[in-house]
Amino acid sequence: MDKYRILFLDIDGTILRPDDTIEESTKLAVSKMHDKGIEVVLATGRPLHEISEIAEELQIESFIGYNGALAIYKGKTIYNEPMGRDSVQYILDVAKESNHEVVLYTSQKNYVTTMDSPAVKEFFAKFHLRKNDLFTQSVIDDILGITVITTGKDGHSVYQMKEGIHFSQVNIEGMQHCFDVIRDNVNKGVGVKFLLERLGIPRESSIAFGDGMNDKEMLQYAGEGFAMGNAHPDLFQYADRRTTEVTDSGIFNGLKQLGLVR
Repeated sequence: MDKYRILFLDIDGTILRPDDTIEESTKLAVSKMHDKGIEVVLATGRPLHEISEIAEELQIESFIGYNGALAIYKGKTIYNEPMGRDSVQYILDVAKESNHEVVLYTSQKNYVTTMDSPAVKEFFAKFHLRKNDLFTQSVIDDILGITVITTGKDGHSVYQMKEGIHFSQVNIEGMQHCFDVIRDNVNKGVGVKFLLERLGIPRESSIAFGDGMNDKEMLQYAGEGFAMGNAHPDLFQYADRRTTEVTDSGIFNGLKQLGLVR
């Protein structure tokens, strides 16, 4: 049996280039994995209801979304862990006091604290978010993930989160004032662990690629964790290997290191 059986890929900065396109080498690499019978899973902070075009283009059917809060394997939901309402409310309260905006994700929609803010509109455009609505308390128990749009690269410092929750800066040019809210017990690494156990795949048979600090736990847990050449500087210490940038065949060249493509 071949050593590697499953591949986890982040989207922004890993699959998608800054212009929101996918390199031909990336498409080829994913196609080669399909041919080898290696399962390919998208592991993203994005809401899964907004990534269907990417999944279809790469013929991927399994996902870890919302930074690990929801896992779907070939159409079946196998893990679903909303955030606690107290944490959600605290973030909303501090954001209001600080003139920050909040994007909250359920399995069906993206909810925001305002639809009119230029920062929110820019966020929607950058991440192609279309299923948007104003947040109401009726969905507070369904929140799978949160992104806080602050007013600077250290804008998250006003949030004094309880132990087990931290903020992860979005590693996209022009979006560094945005921070994903990550739970220690619900993150991409936990999602990878859960899926591997569910499928009976040993940890050493898994590969993961990422570029942001929200990929830290995933790269640490996977058998082979690759940091993209364009990764956040603090991520490299958590990766087993380093590959080239997303604009320079990063996924292809990483898989080439393992002898899976040539």
